[in-house]
Amino acid sequence: MGRVTVRVPATSANLGPGFDSFGCALALYNTYTFETISGGLEIFGCPEEFRNRDNLSVVAYRYAMEALGMEPEPLRLDIDAHIPVCRGLGSSSAMIIGGMMAANALHGSPLDKDEMLRLCTVVEGHPDNLAPALYGGMTASLMREGRPVTARFPLSDKLRFLALVPDFPLSTQLARSVLPQRVPFADAVFNVSHAALLLRALETADTEMIALALDDRLHQPYRRGLIEGIDLAEQTARECGVTAFCISGAGPTCLCIADNDEVGERLQARLPQALPNWQVLALRLDTEGAKLL
Repeated sequence: MGRVTVRVPATSANLGPGFDSFGCALALYNTYTFETISGGLEIFGCPEEFRNRDNLSVVAYRYAMEALGMEPEPLRLDIDAHIPVCRGLGSSSAMIIGGMMAANALHGSPLDKDEMLRLCTVVEGHPDNLAPALYGGMTASLMREGRPVTARFPLSDKLRFLALVPDFPLSTQLARSVLPQRVPFADAVFNVSHAALLLRALETADTEMIALALDDRLHQPYRRGLIEGIDLAEQTARECGVTAFCISGAGPTCLCIADNDEVGERLQARLPQALPNWQVLALRLDTEGAKLL
């Protein structure tokens, strides 16, 4: 018998022009406690429909066991979730990282983080949320010959992240379905130049440059129509002093980036008046990534 608890941060991917590449870890956490038991599969802390072998944490756990050449054992999984589900804050990636790290820790930790990221990417399909959840901080990722390659970038500790979270979900599948299969050459150049500028702006906490660099032409213009209330949310944020605004992940959550706490305080007071079904989460950057507790 063994028992381990893993804490995994929320993540915000894409970050404007960094489509399917950029991601940052935010200080909002899910914890997953795995315990080997004498028989069966027991899952607590999530809706009934996810209490089975298709639970992403269990899928990742079993995939790790397969990679280690071991038979999966009976499990009890207790979930303490604070990351909103299907809201563009990396809840699926957190579950996958949680299962992978737990399986590794319970069996002698033979996998390093790079190998765990590779295995998690097989389960998830792409590393943009997985990398910051695992390593913490700000990351840029790509796939090369079936393997994820990731780099971490410094972010200023002056930055404040405000997640504007509506009470409705948006599936990644739907959010991807509205994207074009091809884009004009000029749009590709636009995103490359803005992405390069954004990395420097985040390092220096230059909010005016961040606001400029967050613009993109690959995904946000197409996804805005799927997010009811986004125009009013952005208008309210800007009235409160926000200059940097983008869609978090595939949405529907929106992310504001500021360099002081006063902006967040104003927005937390104002947004519920404008959009009663939205909430504001004032978050800091997580620099540790997933960790064993």
